[in-house]
Amino acid sequence: MNESTDARVEIYDDYGVEGEMSIPGQSRSQTLGEPDFNTLDEPIRETVLRDLKAVGTKFYHVLIPREKKSLLKEWDLWGPLVLCTFMAMILQGSADKADSNDGGPEFAEVFVIVWIGSMVVTMNSKLLGGNISFFQSVCVLGYCLLPTAMALIVCRVMLLYTQTTLLFLIRFLVTVVGFGWATYASTAFLGDSQPVGRKGLAMYPIFLFYFVVSWLVISHTAS
Repeated sequence: MNESTDARVEIYDDYGVEGEMSIPGQSRSQTLGEPDFNTLDEPIRETVLRDLKAVGTKFYHVLIPREKKSLLKEWDLWGPLVLCTFMAMILQGSADKADSNDGGPEFAEVFVIVWIGSMVVTMNSKLLGGNISFFQSVCVLGYCLLPTAMALIVCRVMLLYTQTTLLFLIRFLVTVVGFGWATYASTAFLGDSQPVGRKGLAMYPIFLFYFVVSWLVISHTAS
């Protein structure tokens, strides 16, 4: 075979998707999955922009959970880390007590709940026979915190005004919407990875996970 001829590689993923990938100037003997370019020679600006675009695409799929494979096949932990850090920074110092240690416990509390909680939910999914990897599940759970983070922003802005019963009800409704949105998005991504008879057992811990995070949002933003 001429080495200049484009090699065509058939690809089969875990979800039954079949396709072909054309790799110019590459022979069939090259290992599948090996990149056709060296990222060490790529400008830093292009690398950062490509990663930011990938993170933004995943956020978009969380807001509109139609395409279910992006977060699972191309997982990363940058988005969950950004959301977790952002929420921890917003929540810290929200307590008005003098012995709150400048919000330190709140910052650590968010990190523990998000990361340890997502790990526990993932382990539960694996024990129930889910066909998803550990980091794929953590990635999805972390990215799906976006609606809850948006609800936190709205609640914080509303706290700038004089608090009334009406404002509290509005903040409560916003938090409930964020909770429901996050739960729906995560179950849309993770639901198909569970055995048919055990989906309820796998989804219940996810419900509790986002419920606890949402409870932090509404309780720490309460006047």
